[in-house]
Amino acid sequence: MTASSQVKLKPGDTIGILGGGQLGRMLATAAARLGLRCQVYSPDPDSPAFDVVQHATCAEYADVEALELFANDVDVVTYEFENVPAATAMILGARRPVLPDYTVLETTQDRLAEKDFVTGLGIATARYADVSSAVGLRAAVATIGLPAVLKTRRFGYDGKGQAVIREGDDLDAVWADLETKSAILEGFVPFEREISVIAARGADGAVECFDVTENQHGDHILRVSYAPAAIPEAVAAEARAIATKIAAALNYVGVLAVEMFVVPGGDGPTLMVNEIAPRVHNSGHWTLDGASVSQFEQHIRAIAGWPLGKPVRHGNVTMTNLIGDEVNDYERWLTIPGATVHLYGKGAARPGRKMGHVTQVTPSASPKP
Repeated sequence: MTASSQVKLKPGDTIGILGGGQLGRMLATAAARLGLRCQVYSPDPDSPAFDVVQHATCAEYADVEALELFANDVDVVTYEFENVPAATAMILGARRPVLPDYTVLETTQDRLAEKDFVTGLGIATARYADVSSAVGLRAAVATIGLPAVLKTRRFGYDGKGQAVIREGDDLDAVWADLETKSAILEGFVPFEREISVIAARGADGAVECFDVTENQHGDHILRVSYAPAAIPEAVAAEARAIATKIAAALNYVGVLAVEMFVVPGGDGPTLMVNEIAPRVHNSGHWTLDGASVSQFEQHIRAIAGWPLGKPVRHGNVTMTNLIGDEVNDYERWLTIPGATVHLYGKGAARPGRKMGHVTQVTPSASPKP
C-alpha cells in the first residue's frame, strides 16, 4: 500500500499521527468513535495526545529506527502540525502512505514558496519580497512600502518569528532581532476582517467546505471564532472556491485551512489569502459541537478513504479559546447553558499557551451582527 488511491481502511485499522498536541488528541478521539485505532509519535513525553491512545512512540523526528518501528505498527500516517520535518514524512512515506503527501509540507513550510504557489494560481495575496539580509530588507521596504510585516520563512506560528515594521523603525535592528537569514516581507493589508475556510478533500477529489469562519486575534493568537462569518454570500462562495482550488492544486487528501483577509473596496469586498495550514485548524474547533460532522472526523474520513460528510451547521456558533490562566475559568464556563468545554490536558498554563476552548451554539442560522 504505497499510493493514496490505495488507502482504504477498515474499522480496527491503525492511523499513525505525527505530533502529540491537542489537534492530535482530537483527531485520535474522532478516529476512535469510527472504530479506528491511533498511535501517536511525538518527541515530547508530556504530549496531551498520549493520554487518549493505547500506543504511543516518544522519540525524536530524526530517529530513523523509531520511525521504522512506528511505520510497521500503522496502516496510514498523518500529521497534526505543519512543522513536522519533511524528511521525517519522506522516510515514513517510503513505508506507508502519508496523507496529506509530504510534498505538501515542502510548499507550506516555507512562506515564500507558499506565496509563490498561491499567486501562481492567480489568487491574490499581500505584496511580498524575499529577504536574506539587512541590505535586502531595505530594498524590500523601498519596493513594498510601510507598514509591513517581516516574517521568518519557516517555523513561525501564533505571531512568533515576525515583526511589524513602521515608518522610523531601525531596519538593521529589526533584522538583527529576528535572528534569521531567510525571511519574507509582506505589505500591510488594510483588511476589515479575517476569515478562514476549513476544507476537506478526499483522494477521489471530492471536496466539502465548512461555513466560512470569522476570526478575532489578540497578540497574534486566535481568541474567538464565529460561524458563519458576517460577509455577503458571494464573498463566502468565493472563499470556498479559493480553498477548493488550493486543495485541488496540492492534490490534497485531508483537511486544510486557508486563512484570508476581507479587504474593503469601492466595488465591494475582495479576498486575499494570508496563509495555508495543511492540517486541522484552531478556527475549525467550532465544528466539534456546531456541525453535523467535525473537521477532525472529516480528516479521518479523508485519509481512511471513506466518504466525506456533508457539513450542516447547527446554528450560530462561537468558539472561545482558553489561553494561559484563562483555563482556570473552566468552572464558570461549565455553568453557562449551551456552552461546551474542551480542556486539552496540558500541564502548566503558560502565557500564550492554548489550554482549551469553549463552543456556544445558538439556534439562529443568520450571521452575527
